Amino acid sequence: MVKIAAMGDNVVDCYLARGEMYPGGNCLNVSVYVSRFGGQSAYVGAIGRDRAGDLIQAALSSERVDISQLRRLDGPTAYCVVGHRDADRIFLTFDLGVSMFTPNRQDLDFLSGFQAAHIGQSSGLDAWVPKISTKSLVSYDFSTRRDPEHRYSIGRHCYLASVSGDGLDDEQSDAIASELLACGSKWVLVTRGRAGALLRSHSFSYRTPARLVEPIDTLGAGDTFIARTLFGLLRREAPEDILGQAAEAAAATCQYFGAVGHAAVIDLGAITSEILLRARRLQDETV
Repeated sequence: MVKIAAMGDNVVDCYLARGEMYPGGNCLNVSVYVSRFGGQSAYVGAIGRDRAGDLIQAALSSERVDISQLRRLDGPTAYCVVGHRDADRIFLTFDLGVSMFTPNRQDLDFLSGFQAAHIGQSSGLDAWVPKISTKSLVSYDFSTRRDPEHRYSIGRHCYLASVSGDGLDDEQSDAIASELLACGSKWVLVTRGRAGALLRSHSFSYRTPARLVEPIDTLGAGDTFIARTLFGLLRREAPEDILGQAAEAAAATCQYFGAVGHAAVIDLGAITSEILLRARRLQDETV
């Protein structure tokens, strides 16, 4: 069985229009999707001792994700207030809460029991990537960060380097993929939203179109693509099959609210009415 651990960011995504919050965050999402795809999954991270933290813990448990290394700390669980323009999300404001943490020896040793460890650039764990790469294969989500120095420092440790390339053309996507491969990444995934995705290694280059659906909510689609790609690579599936399955899975994620579902009423204990009012003004200004 494929075994993948995700270490790093989590959040509750708070949807203004619906008055609901959903578990999310790149690393949390990947851990859930891996489990849904049939892998053995674990999540290593930190949440608060509040209702938002309760929601995250309950969601992970119900999705059969190993949470033996999940910390519950004094302080608020991270949150992000999300608005929408049609089905596309708009990030209005956020607070990282207690989600930024320092891995300990037990965390690192835990990763040794997994084929791959997934980390996101928003997790604040870049300094730990070299050490983690000695314990497990590294999957890293660069998201929209594109400075060459950062690509080099992280890319040389990556089994799978993923980049959010929405807005990039074919030439730009290929250039970034080539640079990461030259750094030492074994595989590079560039997701481009409605323009599809690119998966490259030193020997192969594959593209797939997006699966066109009428989206309800696009949050989590990119994370789905990453998780299914990593899962497929570790299973030694054909790259063209991996991309097809990943595109189908990402389209399915766009058919429900929240990255992984599990809705609850927004926790006003952590998110004050003043913050929500400011976020609503920002939402109005962007629509």
